[in-house]
Amino acid sequence: MKHAVVMMIAMVLMLTAPAKNLPRLKVSENKRFLVTEDGEPFFYLADTAWELFHRLDRKQAVQYLNVRAAQRFTAIQAVALAELDGITTPNAQGDLPFIDNDPTKPALTKGANPEDPQQYDYWDHVDYIVDEANARGMYIAFLPSWGSWVNSGGRDRSYLTTQNAQTYGEFLGKRYGKKGVIWILGGDRTPTGFEETWRALARGISIGVSGKEDYSAVLMSFHPRGGATSSTWFHNDEWLDFNMQQDGHGVPGMAKSWEKITADYERTPVKPVLDGEPLYEDHPLAFRAKELGYSFDAHVRQYAYWDTFSGACGHTYGNHAVWQMFAAGRQRVNGPLMTWDQAIMRPGAAQVQYVRALLESRPYLSRVPDQSILVNALEGADHIAATRGDGYLFAYSAQGRKFTLRLGKISGARLKGWWYNPRSGSAELIGTFENAGEREFTPPSEGFGSDWVLVLDDAGRGFAAPGMK
Repeated sequence: MKHAVVMMIAMVLMLTAPAKNLPRLKVSENKRFLVTEDGEPFFYLADTAWELFHRLDRKQAVQYLNVRAAQRFTAIQAVALAELDGITTPNAQGDLPFIDNDPTKPALTKGANPEDPQQYDYWDHVDYIVDEANARGMYIAFLPSWGSWVNSGGRDRSYLTTQNAQTYGEFLGKRYGKKGVIWILGGDRTPTGFEETWRALARGISIGVSGKEDYSAVLMSFHPRGGATSSTWFHNDEWLDFNMQQDGHGVPGMAKSWEKITADYERTPVKPVLDGEPLYEDHPLAFRAKELGYSFDAHVRQYAYWDTFSGACGHTYGNHAVWQMFAAGRQRVNGPLMTWDQAIMRPGAAQVQYVRALLESRPYLSRVPDQSILVNALEGADHIAATRGDGYLFAYSAQGRKFTLRLGKISGARLKGWWYNPRSGSAELIGTFENAGEREFTPPSEGFGSDWVLVLDDAGRGFAAPGMK
């Protein structure tokens, strides 16, 4: 696996072009997905790199981005005013974002020469990383500020307020509005009591991008605190294009992320939804490492398939060492197991691309969640999730448990069946059979870590193997 990633990185390096304008993104006509301006499907496959702008220098940032591009991520979630003292502690280049910690006074220099501190500032560094991500085909899911700089929680002052948030937003909108950016407000804190500050920030961004308060010019969501969803506060706000949940870091089967995705999926007005922070790889399960241990790739896959099969328009991966860009000499936050440059090669990071490959290999915009396909969806960590689209259906068995389907839910007199392996992206042909009645399916292996996706196709459609276009 490591050799394969190294080869992919080499290909990325050969193909990487100067920063380019990625296609503008928008919500699909059916309000369920994200698409490009030309209507092509966009699967939001993000990595959580909260401290990217703050803690990595130029060389390290490129190292990180090369790996994530090779792993086929489409977005990187990063924060301009990072959680770990991002306003008062200089970035890796030695720069702070503001003059006198004032969001209305960005600390700017003339020029952008990284060899001359007098010509390279904090925002030049953010520019560089955004451009490098875009050059590799990845959008930056851009958080203007971590939530603690708005809602101090009694620990720090609130640097962003209703008085200055719009001005800061206008600065960001003017600077990054033409780049490959998805705007994500919030950052792991409740907005209760601070809603107007976030609305002022959204308004400022839209004005900065288009010269007026025009939310059609931006794609925007909100990252909430753990266990919450943006819909609680902002579902009816015009600026909120899609809902984002933070499922948090609980044990997957107990957290029942599929129920939370379903709840937002069923809201009106209809908006896309995704999980912007599920359980990270290598994270203490439910923050209780001594009792429950740490998560690993199997947990990551469970969240990814449960969420997307329940209607999510994408998914976010995260690694506990990577979000904080942990390195030797830095204070540990909740016990990272390794340094960030080791953690970017963890198996879960390489495996989440396979959910993207599977979903993109079948008619994308027709897909809907449908648990009625299942005779018994099972409980907890054994949960089976089902989804279907134009001429196909998928059923995910989280631990390889057998299950029974009600056939006849998709087109075709006969069905062609496959087992798709979420660990490798490979597919094994089962055979063909009549598209009627009930039929039991037994995955190739069973137990924790032996998850499988059953793929049933209308045999007359001539689809390629699952995961292949």
